Amino acid sequence: MPGMSTKSEIRPGPAQQKMPSVDKGSVNSTCDSDISLNVFLHYSLIPSFVIMCVLSALQRRSKHLTIDEKLPFLNNRFGIVVPLDLIGSLSNRWSFGFAFGAVSSSVLHLFSEHYVPFNVPPWAKAFVYLVGAIEVGLAYFPFFACLSTPSREVGAMLGILYSLMWLIVTLWDTVSCPTGKVLGSHQKLIYQWPTILSLFFLLGRFTHMLVKAVRIHLKLENYQQEQLMQGHQALHVQRLFKRSPINRNTSWFQRRIYEWDPHFKFPNRMIGTTIISLIGLYTITLADYSISDYAFDRLDVLKDQLENLANSCNASCNETKIFAAMVPQLEEFIDVARKSWLITTIFSSLTSVTHIFHVLVCYRKHLKRLWAGQKDFLPKRFRNPSSSVSVAAITRYSGWQIAFTLWGFLIVHYVQFVFALLFTYGVILPIQNGRVLKLLSILGTILLTVGIIIGLIVLQVVLVQVFFLQDKISPTDEHKPLALNNRKAFHNFNYFFFFYNVVMGLSNCIFRLLASCVLGSWLVSRIDRTIMQRGYESMDPGYNTWIGMIFTDHHHNNPVMVCFCHFLLSNPLKRQQRLTEAATYSTFSNISPSGYESRARRRWLLLYTLMKNPRLILLRKNLSSSACSHTDHRDTVSRAWVLASQIRHAPAPTATATPTTVISDQTMADGFNNI
Repeated sequence: MPGMSTKSEIRPGPAQQKMPSVDKGSVNSTCDSDISLNVFLHYSLIPSFVIMCVLSALQRRSKHLTIDEKLPFLNNRFGIVVPLDLIGSLSNRWSFGFAFGAVSSSVLHLFSEHYVPFNVPPWAKAFVYLVGAIEVGLAYFPFFACLSTPSREVGAMLGILYSLMWLIVTLWDTVSCPTGKVLGSHQKLIYQWPTILSLFFLLGRFTHMLVKAVRIHLKLENYQQEQLMQGHQALHVQRLFKRSPINRNTSWFQRRIYEWDPHFKFPNRMIGTTIISLIGLYTITLADYSISDYAFDRLDVLKDQLENLANSCNASCNETKIFAAMVPQLEEFIDVARKSWLITTIFSSLTSVTHIFHVLVCYRKHLKRLWAGQKDFLPKRFRNPSSSVSVAAITRYSGWQIAFTLWGFLIVHYVQFVFALLFTYGVILPIQNGRVLKLLSILGTILLTVGIIIGLIVLQVVLVQVFFLQDKISPTDEHKPLALNNRKAFHNFNYFFFFYNVVMGLSNCIFRLLASCVLGSWLVSRIDRTIMQRGYESMDPGYNTWIGMIFTDHHHNNPVMVCFCHFLLSNPLKRQQRLTEAATYSTFSNISPSGYESRARRRWLLLYTLMKNPRLILLRKNLSSSACSHTDHRDTVSRAWVLASQIRHAPAPTATATPTTVISDQTMADGFNNI
C-alpha cells in the first residue's frame, strides 16, 4: 500500500491517483484493535480509585476530627491526597512534566467531537466536556499522586504497576492496529510515540524512587526532607546583597535570545504546560498536513474528471471549452497550493515553537520585574488585581495556554498560506512565465508611489524643523524647543497640506487595518501580550489570565519572602527554647523594680542602642525641638560623629577590663548623658 509521501515525489497518472485513496480507506477501515484506548480510559477509573483510597489511607490529617473519636483505629488517616502543587513546588519538575506528556493524548482527545459518546443539546456540551475533563483527571491521577505522596515505597510500587498497565495497553493498541486513515500504515506509532516515551520515563522514575526508598529504609542513604527554601532562591537573595557588576561580557545569544539564570527555576505548571503544548503542536501539525494532503488529492481527482469531461466531447462542443480552459489553471493552482502549504506548515510550526519558549522567557522577565517592585510594564488597571481573580486565573492558565497555542498555529498557518499564494502569483509565476519586465514595471510604480508618500511625510517634518521652530535655547540642547516660529507661513503651510493629508489618511487607514489584522493573528497565541489597544485590555481574557497568574506566583514564590519565612520556621528547638526562657522571665514581671533601678536600666539600654546606632542621636526628641540653639545642635552632631568614629575603630574586647577601657566607657557614657 503506497504511503502519502510517495505522492509528493512521483506524480502518478489519473487512473493511478484514484486507487491509493480508495485502497487506503478500505484497508484502514478493516483494522480494529482488540483494546481501544478510549474504552480503556473509562475502565482505568477502577484501579485509579483503588490507588487513591490506598494513598489516602496512608495520608495523615493535620486536624483531629469527631469521626476519629468514634473510630479510633483511623488515627487521623484518610487525608486529602494532593496530586501536585502547581504554585510553589519545584521538586520532581521533569517527572511531572513527563506525566503531563502521558496525559497529552487524552487531553487532545477532548478537543475532538468523537469524545461525546451520545447526542446532547448544544447548550449541554460544556457540561459534557467538564465531565470528560474530570474523567481524564481521575484516570491519570495516580501518576501525579504517586510522585508526590510522602509514602515513597507504596507510591513507587503503585506507580510502577499503574504506568506498566498503561504502557502495555498503549503498546498493544499501537502494534495491533498501527494503520490509520490519514498517515497510512504507521499512523498510531507516529502519533503515540511521545506518550509511549513519557510512560517509559515514568516507569523508570518510579523504579528509581523504589530503589532509593529501599536504600533509605536500610539506612544505606540519608533521607533529605524537602525544605521551604530552595538553593536557587537563597542564591538569588545573596545576589541581591552583592553589588552587581557594571560591565558584563555576554554573547549575542544571551543578549538577543536567552540568558541562562541559575538562580531561577520554572514551576511544575510552566514545564507541564510547555510539554503538552509541544506534543499538541506536533500532533496538530501532522493532522493538519495530512488532511491537507488528502484534500489536494481530492482536487487532483476533480482536475482529472474535468480533463476527461473535456476530452470526451467533440471539438465543436462549446460547453466543454470552459472546462478545458479551467484544467491548466486548476493544475497550476494545485501545484502552487501544495508547495505553499508545505512551506507555510514548516514556518508556522517554527513560529509556534518560538512562541512557546518565548512565553517562558516573558514569564521569568515579568516575575523578576514584580520581585523588584516594578509594575510600569503593566496597564494601570492591572497593577492591583483582585485576589480571587488572580487565584482563579492560575487554574485557567495551563488549559488556556495550550488551547491558544493550537488555535494560534492554525490561524498563523492560514494567514501565511494566503500571503504565500499572493507572493507566488504576484512575483514567482510572472518571473517563471517570462513577464519580468511587466513585473518590474508594476513593482517600480508601487515603490515609486510609496516612496513619494513617505518622502512627502519626511518633507513636512524637515520643513517644520528648519522653518517653523525656534532656535535652541542652549547650544547643548539635543532638539529645538516646542515653540512656533514664522506663524503666518506655518498657517499657510498647514492650510495647503490639509487637503493632501486627507487623501493620504485614507491609505494609511487601510494600512493600519491590515497591520492590526496581521499582527493580531500573528500574536494570537502569545497570551503574555495583549492584542487589544490601550484602554481595552480588559476585553482580552487571555491577557487577564496571564496577569492574574504572574501576580499569584509573585505573592507565593517571591524568593525574599520564602527565605524570610524559612528563617522564621528554621531551628524549631531553638525557637521553643527562646519561648521557654521568655515564659520563665515573665514570672518575675510582678516584682516591680525601684525607681532608681528602673531609671538605670533604661539609661543603660539607651546607651547601648545609641552606641550601636550613633545616627539615632540626631533623631532624638530634644534635638528636634526649636529650643535647641544652632550652636548646641552643631556640637551634638560633632559628638555623635566622634562617638561613631570611636566605635568603628575600637579594638576587639578582651576577657579582662583594663582601666583604660573603663575610663573610655565612662567617658562615652558621660558623652551620651550630655547629648
